[in-house]
Amino acid sequence: MKFLALHENAARGTSDFPIELYYVDRSHPRYEMPFHWHLEYEMMLVLSGSFSLSVDGKTKTLHKGDTAIISAGAVHGGVPDNCIYECLVFDTSRFMESSSALLHRKYCDFFDTDTLIYPFFEKGTHCNKLICQMFDVMDKRQTGYEFFTVGLMWQLFGQILYDRSYTVTDMSERRNAKSTEQIKTVLNYIRKNYASRLTLADLADVLNLSQEHFCRLFHSITGKSPIDYLNYYRIECACELLSSSQKSITEVAYSCGFNDLSYFNRIFKRYKKVTPGHYQKTMLAKKTE
Repeated sequence: MKFLALHENAARGTSDFPIELYYVDRSHPRYEMPFHWHLEYEMMLVLSGSFSLSVDGKTKTLHKGDTAIISAGAVHGGVPDNCIYECLVFDTSRFMESSSALLHRKYCDFFDTDTLIYPFFEKGTHCNKLICQMFDVMDKRQTGYEFFTVGLMWQLFGQILYDRSYTVTDMSERRNAKSTEQIKTVLNYIRKNYASRLTLADLADVLNLSQEHFCRLFHSITGKSPIDYLNYYRIECACELLSSSQKSITEVAYSCGFNDLSYFNRIFKRYKKVTPGHYQKTMLAKKTE
């Protein structure tokens, strides 16, 4: 079992079994989930507490036992509340390549970008039970678990097809998809440049939009203002450094795009409810336990 990767382009599993299980609790530096996307599908299971998950602008609070499936390329993120959760990230295209010719020919289009799977499955539903079984099998990794995992994955997608728990995008959804693609461009820009000085004008210029239009667009997908999200992302990156290095608070602040230490301390405490120094001390102490 691995911790959730820092960025969305991490390798998943192995070349012949491209699926990875991640466990996330409060001690994890990426306990919160900044908005991101990846080319693989992702499943999520809430083990305790609750998690407010947003997928392409749709938000739902998941509770213990609830699950979600996030389509490839979907912009997603969320906020945990006293939550422990697990994620499975897997590459369906790789599994399709090794599947029978019938599956590949008949259902390959199901996994394209025009198909939107309903993302949320409450505890007790058929798809929820299948997802929970996948997590259980991957967690225990007993002899033959690969067969069970792949079998459950195809059974899940078969159930989604049978229940028609998906839609094929219409014109209005394509307009929303365009907005999502625009936000992906900005999120990628932030990921690459968060350590540099960035203004609202800089971010709006990425999409050649007015600042007002850009703010409305960004908020419609993420639920945050661009600058609020930028600060949020920088703090999450700071948490990664504070929990994995002996860098000073000042070094961490400047490494994450903050040029004012007092401002960094204030923003950090706003998001994490503790000072950076207290956070670093706590996280490094847990690593020695």
